[in-house]
Amino acid sequence: MCRGKAAAAIIMTVLSLSSCAMPFKGQNIWPFSGQKSQENVSDRPERVDTGFVVPGPESYDSADTAILVGRDEEENTVTFRNLEVGKNYTLSMDGTTRLYDKYGDAVSIDQIEKGDIVDVTFLKSKKHLTTMRLSAKSWANEGVERYEVNTVRGEVTIGDEVYKLTENTQYLSEGMNIELMDLNAADVLSFQGIGNQILTVQVEKGHGYLRLANDEKFVGGWIEVGQSVIQRITEDMLLLVPEGAYQVNISHKGGGGIKSVEIERNEETLLDIGDLEVPEPQTGTVLFSVNPSGAELYVDGALVDTSAPVTLEYGLHQIIARADGYQSITQYIRVAQESAAFDLTLEPTEAGDMDITQSESDSSGSLPDTTTDYYKVYVDAPEGAEVYLDGNYVGISPCSFKKVEGSHIIILRKTGFETRSYTVQIDNEEKDISFSFADLTRYPVESESSSESKKPSESSSSSSSRHYTGGTRHSRESESDRD
Repeated sequence: MCRGKAAAAIIMTVLSLSSCAMPFKGQNIWPFSGQKSQENVSDRPERVDTGFVVPGPESYDSADTAILVGRDEEENTVTFRNLEVGKNYTLSMDGTTRLYDKYGDAVSIDQIEKGDIVDVTFLKSKKHLTTMRLSAKSWANEGVERYEVNTVRGEVTIGDEVYKLTENTQYLSEGMNIELMDLNAADVLSFQGIGNQILTVQVEKGHGYLRLANDEKFVGGWIEVGQSVIQRITEDMLLLVPEGAYQVNISHKGGGGIKSVEIERNEETLLDIGDLEVPEPQTGTVLFSVNPSGAELYVDGALVDTSAPVTLEYGLHQIIARADGYQSITQYIRVAQESAAFDLTLEPTEAGDMDITQSESDSSGSLPDTTTDYYKVYVDAPEGAEVYLDGNYVGISPCSFKKVEGSHIIILRKTGFETRSYTVQIDNEEKDISFSFADLTRYPVESESSSESKKPSESSSSSSSRHYTGGTRHSRESESDRD
């Protein structure tokens, strides 16, 4: 009996404690404090969405494939070029921004360069960059030496592939923006693009300029700059040469010699050859055998009779062999002994084959006559600059030269200013054309007081114009100025 009363007392005590631990209806236990809330759940204030989002690795509302065109380290911002609308936009970066290479591995901002094609995510409302990754859709081709840029069609041929240049394409040299016309066939380039479009062109190895001093007795001779340049020496010539170290071979009438030179990007180098000697001319006889037998042979621009030995001075000579129905041959020979023989065999021309004769300049430094009548190319601006065509001096701008179809290099030089070169594509239309280039950039310290800048003149006789990056090209309808 006593045991039953004791058990009942224990049960009542447990039930009493359990009922004290349960909250009443409408009560709430506040987290962290362990205290009961006296407010009803329905009396709490409603949650209001202010739209504020804390930027983070997963926070973005926009995505884009773009070109990285700029970075401001002080402001910690990056600027991109949108490929659809062709406009730039700038986003901020901070510690939450994540950067990746093409394979998804984390990288630093220094490993993503200006001109790279990237996939980005960002908060458009906050202009905040969330992620940036080198685009997996893009391709890159580096160290390209053999290519062809056609500025008229806006195309680049690399090997057997033809790529399109676009309005968004970026042209860069040493991290600085340049223009399409600043590129030269002597430059070593790298390309980035998507599909058949080239979006970035970087100059890996550029070009400089070589001028000869005290070269009077070598005019008419030859200059060889490594394997890059072989050209007849003319008065006041200025050669465009790929940057690098070279052995320069000067030859004329069996004399001359070899000089060492270092060409720096965008710089002009003066090479003094006054200490080289030209001895009494020595000659040798050369017997040419040309197949087919009816082919014409030109030596240094002059037609020669191949049925008998040809007497030539010691040194370098240019030969051109031509025949109807055959591919032309242009090459250089060196005469260094009393007698020599050369065999030349021309290959038959197939449909679609192009004449492989050199198109820029002949052995005398003048251009081959490939035009009907004498239409001209005018260089109108900048005024007062020395103008060189394919290395040969033309005159002081405004000036003109004979119009010859093809790709040509125009070099502009003025004391106290940076020398600039442009690659231009000359058409075969029977009309004069003119170019107006941008003003030359003055060096920080003027070397002579005569290097005052003059404003470029505008062509008033042009009937139509096409704008080139870095300059303006006009077509002239007037024929009164033709030779």
